[in-house]
Amino acid sequence: MSAAEDPRLTRELVLDRIREGQRFILASHEKPDGDAIGSMAAMHGLLTGLGKDSVMFISPGDLPLPDEYAAFAQVGMISEPPPDVKSRTVVFLDCGNVDRNPAGVLRDASQLLNIDHHHDNTRFGTINHVVPEASCTAEIVWDLMHALSFPPTPEIAEALYVGLITDTGRFMYENTSPRAHEMAAELIEAGVDVPAVYRRLYEDMPLGRLALLGIALTRIQLLDSGEIALVDLSGADFAAAGAQEGDSEGVIDHLRALRGAKVAVLVREVMRGERAGQRKVSLRAIDEEVDVSLIARAQGGGGHTRAAGFSTTMEPEQLVEFLRAEVGAQLNSLPGGQPAAPVA
Repeated sequence: MSAAEDPRLTRELVLDRIREGQRFILASHEKPDGDAIGSMAAMHGLLTGLGKDSVMFISPGDLPLPDEYAAFAQVGMISEPPPDVKSRTVVFLDCGNVDRNPAGVLRDASQLLNIDHHHDNTRFGTINHVVPEASCTAEIVWDLMHALSFPPTPEIAEALYVGLITDTGRFMYENTSPRAHEMAAELIEAGVDVPAVYRRLYEDMPLGRLALLGIALTRIQLLDSGEIALVDLSGADFAAAGAQEGDSEGVIDHLRALRGAKVAVLVREVMRGERAGQRKVSLRAIDEEVDVSLIARAQGGGGHTRAAGFSTTMEPEQLVEFLRAEVGAQLNSLPGGQPAAPVA
């Protein structure tokens, strides 16, 4: 690790920029998840609480936000970059690769802070504060707040808690550390209503989402003796279910629970935005035998070793063969690093 990548050093550089800067734009990756949105909302609360001018950018193609995150669509959220981008500090949160944000103009800022916990982050910022050991990006924001002696309001605490529980899979994933539980305890003390948050995220389900899940469960494909569990959802499936694009959230969790599976794959048609017509591929590894971030990076995506994704224009058959080859190469790797032939 170079000195410029040492989190102890980059933490101080980010803190200095927060103290010195006056105008900020917050952004994340396309199709923002709970950690992306929660981190942005918490950082926005921090900056405005410090008297800064802060706005949160969400691409028009990502609006409206899914129901479970709609409460964060507050004052300060914009869908078009402001004309003064170059004079603002742009803060990317939970974005491992700048290409995953569709607003290229945001890259023109003179100061670009990259705050993230993905191990494969491309270090695209002026300052890159990347902490792979953190359970989520929200944990890094929480740490920065501690350094600034800024106690979280109930609203900020809830935003951080949403980032924490979604990225740790409700404290079930391997990134759940003792520090993650310490963070949760502090946020609950700050006013988080745990049952209310849990219900909004996981139980207050619109009929369309439940109908889409029903369709998805009838479409499970088991490949290579069940090592890959895959569901492919088209725009027609969403229409038949009366579902919104974000309603596929959670489907992959049912796939990763399947006995014998090594990798769960959810493929869905992108229906809005610049990538409409492409297909979004979400990957989950069941254990350490497969690093799905390597598979995603091969197609220009990224993520964690056990949770990653990418977008593609590949036809279904071509995509399936790509996934079988990539997963097979890892599962059947021979001594010396030479892959065995994929299982038929």
